[in-house]
Amino acid sequence: MAWLLLVVAGLFEVGWAIGLKYTEGFTRPWPTAATVAAMIVSLGLLGEAMKTLPVGTSYAVWVGVGAVGTAILGIVLLGESASAGRLLSLGLIVAGIVGLKLATPG
Repeated sequence: MAWLLLVVAGLFEVGWAIGLKYTEGFTRPWPTAATVAAMIVSLGLLGEAMKTLPVGTSYAVWVGVGAVGTAILGIVLLGESASAGRLLSLGLIVAGIVGLKLATPG
């Protein structure tokens, strides 16, 4: 259950990271409110996952899911580069996340 919470926390991290782009420096009320809400949910779920998972693993997976998800949405929604080097690097992050899952009990 902790792993599921951790992945969902990472997805909410993607939400707030992308949301920051749409707040336009926190000048747009609705995107700002949604972004802050996603931040709160993300951190809350991360905290719950850390009750049973190691802190280093939890944080690394949370950041990894957020980074990969944000980069993918940046490519899809914002027209950012999808170069081979960038996609390979994202693949390495995913490999690291899977490695941490396999190496961590729980």
